[in-house]
Amino acid sequence: MATPASDAAPNTIVLIHGFWVTPRAWENWKPRYEAKGYTVLTPAYPGFEVEVEALREDPKPIEDLEVTEIIDMLENIIGKLDRPPIIMGHSAGGLFTQILLDHGFGAAGVAINSAPPEGVKVVPLSEVRSGFPILKNPANRHRAVGFTPEQWHYVFANTLDEDESMALYERYHVPASGKVFWGSALANIHPGKDDTYVDFDNDSRPPLLLIVGKEDHLFPPKVGHSNAKQYNSKSVTDIVEFDGPHLLPATPGWEAVADFALNWALEHATPAPA
Repeated sequence: MATPASDAAPNTIVLIHGFWVTPRAWENWKPRYEAKGYTVLTPAYPGFEVEVEALREDPKPIEDLEVTEIIDMLENIIGKLDRPPIIMGHSAGGLFTQILLDHGFGAAGVAINSAPPEGVKVVPLSEVRSGFPILKNPANRHRAVGFTPEQWHYVFANTLDEDESMALYERYHVPASGKVFWGSALANIHPGKDDTYVDFDNDSRPPLLLIVGKEDHLFPPKVGHSNAKQYNSKSVTDIVEFDGPHLLPATPGWEAVADFALNWALEHATPAPA
């Protein structure tokens, strides 16, 4: 089950990063999956093609970010593949994974500690506290807003000690788009469909697995379970919990999460058309 088994099975895995990090957050997963025989793509958001240090120095690409621009870029990449891939996303990348599946892309999808689509209205106190650095000031809608090391520890690495959290902060942290974050926060208030809309009744959607960290402060398990319950379609929707904080792809125990995600996706993947 660990390698592509046939011409109909997925041979590519697309890993989509979330906010406050870059594709570097997948630096452990990519070689692990490549060793199993897969082509692994870790696309950066438009403007994020530079290193973490460069984005910290000049966050202008983050300020200009648009959800539609991200989705268009991902659909363009995936649409050129020879067969539907496995799509995995973390945090905002999990939301983008759900949107891509709804649009008919991918053989199966895994959303890890996913930001919720429009329509998921559960907002725990820890989520409010996590987003407060951006939401406390409406002017942040037009800025790239980062975390302090203390805020990062609470939101991303609360199960680790301060030294471990700081190492991850220095390795991965970049500011996030206030525009996109505010838009997602207000999606359930605006009339009509927003950029984070997903058709929960779409019976043709590829299978979806939601993975949630039991100690995640940004999107706690109740958010993930509420997200899963929104789906009314006949397509497979599963949810599983793992011990760990928001940054599951890069904190201790990531190997178990990565292997479970791949095995589930292979078991449930929709075969490619002949």
